[in-house]
Amino acid sequence: MTRIKEEHVKRSLFAFIIFIIAIFIILNAVLFSFRLSGDNIKPNKEISFSSERYEPLFFNDFNGTTVEMLLPAVDSNKKGVATILRVQATKGDDKTLVEIGNLLFWADTQSSIRTARDVAENITGISLDDVDLIYSVDANASVIGGPSAGAAITIATIAAIQGKRPRADVMISGAINHDGTIGPVSEILEKANVAKANGAVLFLVPLLHSGEIVYETREYCRDFGSAEFCTQETYPRKIDVGKESGIEVREVQDIKEAMKYFFD
Repeated sequence: MTRIKEEHVKRSLFAFIIFIIAIFIILNAVLFSFRLSGDNIKPNKEISFSSERYEPLFFNDFNGTTVEMLLPAVDSNKKGVATILRVQATKGDDKTLVEIGNLLFWADTQSSIRTARDVAENITGISLDDVDLIYSVDANASVIGGPSAGAAITIATIAAIQGKRPRADVMISGAINHDGTIGPVSEILEKANVAKANGAVLFLVPLLHSGEIVYETREYCRDFGSAEFCTQETYPRKIDVGKESGIEVREVQDIKEAMKYFFD
């Protein structure tokens, strides 16, 4: 009788363990499903050479305006990528909040935001004493930020405080100076390719940036007796960025000039 009870206890314990394992597997499957669903409703943090055009968010009501723009950028491997800039203007008391996920050169980007805010206030003549501005940049950890986003951040700030939708088929790259002029940047060709790949028909660049010098590496070999000696040599090549990328490229001197292309 005792042996029968022991067998019964063992079987019950085994069944209980199997039950616990089954519950654990089911819970993990449910959590994984929720995680996937959450990922699907979030905006893409990095858009690079996509055949599907990303439609930036624009929302305007009595509480304020939210504007999204695509920023052309490069990663640490010099590959062009587009990241999402979001600016929200709401009623407040002159606060500026910044959320920049995993961007390199975060300090440079934060400085560009401060300058962009001041330039936007000066150009529009709208006092920001009773306005809060919230800036968000979604980017992969390898994406390089810094001054090159300054012009785009300024345009997005102007759009947010004026309640205007910027054109989605125009992109810009350039630093922003305190007087509203647009400063030089690098990797123009890579950024032009990103603009073209993400549905833009016009890419705005600083003065003298519609042409660029690119460098190509070639192997050169010479014979030394019975041996061959090869070296890698770098050759400069001047290019027309617009022709090379297949997108219209225009130079702009300052933010006021750039605004003519972004706002109808």
